[in-house]
Amino acid sequence: ELLQVLDPRGVNVYSTQPPSEEERMRPFLWRFWTKTPARGRIAIFDRSWYGRFLVDKMDTIAGRMPMHKAYEEVNSFERQLVDDGHVMIKFFLHISQEEQRRRFKKLEENPMTAWRVTDYDWQKHMRYDTYREVTEGMIRETNTEYAPWHVISAQDWRFATVEAFEIIIDRVSLRIQELKSTEPLPAVQLDPVPESMLATSDLSLSLSRKAYDEERKKYQDRIWELEHEIYRRRLSVVIVYEGWDAAGKGGNIKRLVRKMDPRGYEVIPVSAPNDVELAHHYLWRFWMKIPKAGHFAIFDRSWYGRVLVERVEGLATEYEWKRAYKEINEFEEQLANYGTKLFKFWIDIGQDMQLNRFEDRQETPTKQWKIMEEDWRNREKWDVYKEAVDDMLWRTNTPYAPWTIVESNCKLYARIKTLKTVTRELEKYLIEY
Repeated sequence: ELLQVLDPRGVNVYSTQPPSEEERMRPFLWRFWTKTPARGRIAIFDRSWYGRFLVDKMDTIAGRMPMHKAYEEVNSFERQLVDDGHVMIKFFLHISQEEQRRRFKKLEENPMTAWRVTDYDWQKHMRYDTYREVTEGMIRETNTEYAPWHVISAQDWRFATVEAFEIIIDRVSLRIQELKSTEPLPAVQLDPVPESMLATSDLSLSLSRKAYDEERKKYQDRIWELEHEIYRRRLSVVIVYEGWDAAGKGGNIKRLVRKMDPRGYEVIPVSAPNDVELAHHYLWRFWMKIPKAGHFAIFDRSWYGRVLVERVEGLATEYEWKRAYKEINEFEEQLANYGTKLFKFWIDIGQDMQLNRFEDRQETPTKQWKIMEEDWRNREKWDVYKEAVDDMLWRTNTPYAPWTIVESNCKLYARIKTLKTVTRELEKYLIEY
């Protein structure tokens, strides 16, 4: 009935089935994040992420994670979308056990619809009171101010349809009025950063070429072995590289993957978002790239652009970049909850070393493509960027996704530090899992 009055060109309808093998190989919310609508569009989910509670909990499929954590993931998912401008409307259509039985019988009497009622449906029907109790708990835990539940009596389909229509009209109208309002957005309060993690960086650290060659071979061989074990065990790894311009991120990544099987990893260079990406929540394009179980994803720059370049260059509002710290921590925690191992490297150099490398790039024909006017302009904002980096490191340094500062005035030292960190931490990770 709802689709009859909507322009089908602006709507996507998703019928949520049990997850496919491809979906099971990624974090639970991946298959829903990838279907979130672009601005100006509507997504209708016939069943949804709430199957985790209404089906999985009852069938003991969701035992891998404490239920309160699963509720936290769903609430943060919905809050992030609403904060980004989405209107979230959730309906639970309620009928009595007697009405459900009557409808099952009617469906079974018609050969054209009998397939819609399975033995499993009847089993659930017999446990109606238990399912009702589970549903009430789910609604209680996920009924939030930003995404409230609307429980509709569906005994009479005409009544249910009219009530749903009225709620949709009211919620969308209210959102339109909010967009027209000149009231300022609520301020996001952040505690001051007590100390600079960059201050712990010792840029004098270096390594001889001989020591580098010996260490590099040892750790590259070991990473090759670990990559195959990651694949065999169906685990996943995400590695994030952030750092100053000319810090050596690209060369560092090359040495990291040199002996790895290219079928088991993807290096993802991140630049300014395109029009399609801008039409979604800023995390959407990164959810699209989350590796499936058994694989590595290596990000050359990442979602941290929201609190670095977008903050400094005014490409994100203060409200947007301040709330991003919490959103990023939630995103990374969801990856960790699934079992993904996260590495985050800040590749650090001094101002003088950056200047030397900029000048070298300008003077070397094969490197000139690496230096642009934008790099020089960003260099003039070193102090502003440093403040943003200090904020980022402190506010997103978590037990499940800690930052590693890699001193890179000596590129040889930096390459071995990342190789050694990945190797040793993956060995621990494989023991834990």
